[in-house]
Amino acid sequence: MSGAGDPGEGSVEVPAAGEWRRLDARTLLVTALVLIGIALGAGLPTAVGMTGGMPLREALAWVLAGTVLLTVCGTGGEYVRWRRTRYRIGPERAELHTGLFLVKRRSLARERIRSVDLTASLLLRSFGLVKVRIGTGEHTGNESTLELDAVRRAEGERLRRELLDRPPGEPGPHREGMLAVLDPAWIGYAPVSFLAPLLGGTAAGGLLQVSDWFGAQAEVIDWVADRLRDTPLLWSVAALVAAAGLAGIVGTLGLWVEMWWNYRLEREPGGTLRVRRGLLTSRSVSIEERRLRGVELVEPIGVRLVGAARLDAVATGLVHDDEDKHADHKTLLPAAPTSFVHALAARVLREPVSPTRTARLIPHPRAARSRRLRRALAAVLLPAALLTVLGLLLTKALLYAAAATAILLPLAVVLALDAARNLGHATTGAYLVARSGTLRRTTVALQRGGVIGWTISQSYFQRRAGLITLTATTAAGEGAYSIKDAAQSEALTFAAHAVPGLLKPFLEPE
Repeated sequence: MSGAGDPGEGSVEVPAAGEWRRLDARTLLVTALVLIGIALGAGLPTAVGMTGGMPLREALAWVLAGTVLLTVCGTGGEYVRWRRTRYRIGPERAELHTGLFLVKRRSLARERIRSVDLTASLLLRSFGLVKVRIGTGEHTGNESTLELDAVRRAEGERLRRELLDRPPGEPGPHREGMLAVLDPAWIGYAPVSFLAPLLGGTAAGGLLQVSDWFGAQAEVIDWVADRLRDTPLLWSVAALVAAAGLAGIVGTLGLWVEMWWNYRLEREPGGTLRVRRGLLTSRSVSIEERRLRGVELVEPIGVRLVGAARLDAVATGLVHDDEDKHADHKTLLPAAPTSFVHALAARVLREPVSPTRTARLIPHPRAARSRRLRRALAAVLLPAALLTVLGLLLTKALLYAAAATAILLPLAVVLALDAARNLGHATTGAYLVARSGTLRRTTVALQRGGVIGWTISQSYFQRRAGLITLTATTAAGEGAYSIKDAAQSEALTFAAHAVPGLLKPFLEPE
């Protein structure tokens, strides 16, 4: 299945420079179909619930009338928006005007435009349309973006090419073209993510909610209780957890396929990385290489245990899309074998070998491990002690809860030791490398030239242990990357060497 905005899909008339254009009129039909689906989806269960007080035919008639009213009113409002929305791409600015009584005018200087992302839901794709989001890479809300919802796919692709047109870069060791394509075997990493138990619990809650809508929640609970009536309590709990886990696995597989099907990462002429992916909703995200400051390997513990990792870009000007929760604009590669991730990181950074692989990390002192062990013991023993006291005063049930909490102590110790082992930092070539975390281990390779400042923090307990937390601030990615619980003297020397001159004024004796 092809992604949104594939070159050559359809043709579009190239407008004259500065000519005003409208959105595609087929957005009215898309809106009508969406409203019909929403009205029927909410109305049919309501009609079933109304059958207790009126005939089914009358209930359906009310639902149909409500559907027609909602569709007509909603489509009429969309028609007004369509009529009052226009855009143009001039030699110096991209402009969007919209609104009826209060006209909103937005304008972006073309030299500031850093991203043109294309998104198309299944319904938009069926009509050959895409949503175009033009951004400057500044985190100033809607003022730094223009959104065209929606235009023809060929028009969206033309806008992307025109607005991101850059002169070809100098040839390097890595050629332009496809850098990575989907390997169906990667879907096997989806069930070991944190989403599996979360989706399992959501499925159980959703089942109870839907059954409550139809007045059958008690019957569902009784049916499950009858199935487990002769089963010991421990096995009953295990069976319910297994059922929720299976639902979570199915959910993660479906979500992974929706997000990453037809995945491709390519380097386009002029130095732009383009990620295309998605089954029902196709997405196209572009990242200019000149705004790339490094990469980050993300290894949730389940994925890490099976030898895999995810690759994210550390770049300036990445947009966070609050409307599309699945559109993680910084992700270059889903969970894949770690060796492949390192190789792709090298190709993305145009390096012979990825700095995330070659860096020899400096381990952190024993005091850092002691801090993590103390935190782990406190996180388990303090709640267990509190539950024990309350159990002695109130009810024995809390004593069982205290015992169950104490059972987690060995796991907490193992995770604390793993977190201490994962601490490390180094410099290799033009990059600063830092690693930390256990449930979610991250290894970031940040260009030393991209560090714009250092933040040094030290708590009372860190001061007693001779430790500090050194944070590199940057305009890219998360904005700050920390080296936690490093030896004080060694960390300051490291910072002075990693970015010469930046910390020197603060290290000179008065």
